[in-house]
Amino acid sequence: MLTLDIGPLALSTSHLLLLGSLLLATLVGWWSGRRLGCNPERQLFRQLLLGLLVARLAFVLSYAEFYREAPWQVLDIRDGGFIAWPGVLAALALGAWYLWRDARLRRPLGVAMAFGLSLWLGGSLLLHALERGTQLPDLQLQDAQGRTVNLRDYAGQPLVVNLWATWCPPCRREMPVLAQAQQREAGIRVLFVNQGESVGEVEAYLASQNLELQHVLLDAQVRLGQLVGSRALPTTLFYDAQGRQVGSHLGELSHASLQRALAALRPE
Repeated sequence: MLTLDIGPLALSTSHLLLLGSLLLATLVGWWSGRRLGCNPERQLFRQLLLGLLVARLAFVLSYAEFYREAPWQVLDIRDGGFIAWPGVLAALALGAWYLWRDARLRRPLGVAMAFGLSLWLGGSLLLHALERGTQLPDLQLQDAQGRTVNLRDYAGQPLVVNLWATWCPPCRREMPVLAQAQQREAGIRVLFVNQGESVGEVEAYLASQNLELQHVLLDAQVRLGQLVGSRALPTTLFYDAQGRQVGSHLGELSHASLQRALAALRPE
């Protein structure tokens, strides 16, 4: 499951896990420090902010070539461009400094950090294992010529499966990024699976944007999103040549975030 649906809202499970870990750490820290009148809530929040900042900077430095022409995109974190482990190390280092500086914080903050980090690490490993156990869905779709195709017919080489719609602004913004990858990546097949629209709507939109795409498929019943557990658009899924899911991305892809995802798909 990639998202948790609350009414009309579709919330990313990874984001919910991070917020849940912060909430657990805050509650445990408050409970542990209540007799001492010491609440580490402020320190925990600062650790989270530092961790996110360092994780973003690590990603930007790793893919700096994609930001040279438009450096302001460094601030656009909607692409999900974060590298977790440098952020975790930075947050732990700040926590260690707090523990060394203030003896009253050692028990409540130390316990809070242990609980919060354990939940986040355990939950992340579980989500990763569940994702790795997901296969390319057995689903009938239509191609742009009206022919019925099965999604599994495209297995046999690494796949990028993009769920999109013409009415979705982030879908429209990321479409040129994926189109360039389709032309550039000879060993990886990119599928554009439209959700719930007619072939006329899709063709009119692509013509208006001068986009020439291969492998445009139509999911009139919006079943693919249900099968993969995501109501959010755009959603992009990454499968290896055996049809096993090796990654996913909710929201708009940038050149940098797509490059990172494709690195795991390219043949050695």
